[in-house]
Amino acid sequence: MRRRLPSTQALQCFASAAHHQSYTRAAQSLAMTQGAVSRQIAGLEAMLGVTLFRRTRHGVVLTPAGSDFAKRAGQLLDSLERVTLDVMANQHGGTLRLGTVPTFATRWLIPRLPEFARQHPEVELHFETRTRPFLFAETEFDAALFAGTKAQVAAWPGTRATWLLQEDVWPVCSPQLAGYRSHLSASDLAELPLLQQSTRPLAWRQWFDTQNVAAPQALAGPRYELFSMTTAAAVNGLGVALLPRLLIESELANGQLVVAVDRPLRGERGYCLVVPAEHDERPALRALREWLLLQCGGEAN
Repeated sequence: MRRRLPSTQALQCFASAAHHQSYTRAAQSLAMTQGAVSRQIAGLEAMLGVTLFRRTRHGVVLTPAGSDFAKRAGQLLDSLERVTLDVMANQHGGTLRLGTVPTFATRWLIPRLPEFARQHPEVELHFETRTRPFLFAETEFDAALFAGTKAQVAAWPGTRATWLLQEDVWPVCSPQLAGYRSHLSASDLAELPLLQQSTRPLAWRQWFDTQNVAAPQALAGPRYELFSMTTAAAVNGLGVALLPRLLIESELANGQLVVAVDRPLRGERGYCLVVPAEHDERPALRALREWLLLQCGGEAN
């Protein structure tokens, strides 16, 4: 079936003219003549049967139909460019597009990527933020680094997952926190300000329960949505936080944070690599999975 599609040159001319609001500046940016740009856009208007621009004394202005088409055409050109670059990159190895939870990527994965790059220089990784399950068929992602419970991962339709790390959390604080001293007990923590994670609202209550400590203020204290925010609050001495050790390695190493009581709360959540179940595994993805498992070898449970 023959598709009714405009040429990419016509779309490029239109997108550039829409951006510059000028045929002349569009022509300059594309290294074309103004007449050639005008003819391409006229042909596009004839094909669509709509007027995309109206002329003014200062150039051209998008019509309502043109404005709507510009948004969609721009998205299509961006997508086509990404696919083109990916294919070009795949000549030498492979490109992987990953949807990932942001804190895990920035705090745990990216600091380790130089090692992956040394071992697999042929693989290029592209990251975009995703915090919830999605349908791979509706995205360009090859895989996802997901945080959740094993039940949540199992319920993600059309996927298979490799479990990487369990999200155990430790009570940590700044050594400058008022009231902090070495060898604190669980009961001592109940008297200190507690920082709450809004996505884990019962975490402190669960921790104190496992220590058999009564803590009337276990649910009280300022709340933060992201681990990165809670980490910053703890570093700045606002209270004690329950944080995954794997996400605060640098703060523990440089002394900005210390473990207040070395008794972790075993987490139900963890981190895993999720891929479409029906796809054959590409060599680049296999390399990433094997490397991740080696990185997690001493931490995975």
